[in-house]
Amino acid sequence: MDAQQVFTAGQQGLYLLLMVAAPVLLTVLAVGLVVSVFQAATQINEATLSFVPKIVAAVAVLAVAGPWMMTTLVEYLQRTLQSIPGAVG
Repeated sequence: MDAQQVFTAGQQGLYLLLMVAAPVLLTVLAVGLVVSVFQAATQINEATLSFVPKIVAAVAVLAVAGPWMMTTLVEYLQRTLQSIPGAVG
């Protein structure tokens, strides 16, 4: 296994990580922004007001996109494990 194969495997892994984590992160970011604007407009400084909607949004996204995320990760793991014999020998 040469350096190019190692860099390619690392790049694919990082890309997959970004692709799988993006839906949850972007949803929580958007909900946080909306809640922050609401808090600034109403001058309500309650910690649970910013925490609970983010958790609810993250759980909703995981319920919707969870099967796709799991399938993507399992396929990547299968490809990686199947490529080990070719990389070693």
